[in-house]
Amino acid sequence: MKHVPAPPRPTALLRRWYGEGPLHLLLLLASFALALYAGVRLLADDWVMVTVWFVGAALLHDLVLVPVYAALDRAVTALVGGRDGGRRERTMFIRVPAALSLLLLLVWYPLITRQVPRYERSTTLPADVFLTRWLLVTAALFAGSALWCALRAWSVSSSASRSGREAGRG
Repeated sequence: MKHVPAPPRPTALLRRWYGEGPLHLLLLLASFALALYAGVRLLADDWVMVTVWFVGAALLHDLVLVPVYAALDRAVTALVGGRDGGRRERTMFIRVPAALSLLLLLVWYPLITRQVPRYERSTTLPADVFLTRWLLVTAALFAGSALWCALRAWSVSSSASRSGREAGRG
């Protein structure tokens, strides 16, 4: 008797066609629905100005900020240096805290620059504490990254010296 393979399950067909499982597709469709709802609500009042702002922000990012990001990344990569070819890996110890710090600055910009005094009642904090706190968080991010980099370098060097000693015995 010849063996007839069973027809593939619907989830296997979906995974082969879509590349992911059904839960991923469901979450993606739900996020699109939420974004569509938010877009309709956002554009309901003044869609011309929202569109102008969105296009202007995209152009500012793509034409001004991306070249600045790239130049800063090249400068950091050149400054980190190293002849062993690991400088791209070492730049991550600068990129990550810098990106997190800039993200915090972007989110809290009005409070950090004291441009929104009316939030003092909401936050129950004086307006002059946000800049100091952002600088302290930025310092903590870079200090933690430097510590992580030092521990990683120590771990690599100690494992290399251990393997070198073991190779010398053998």
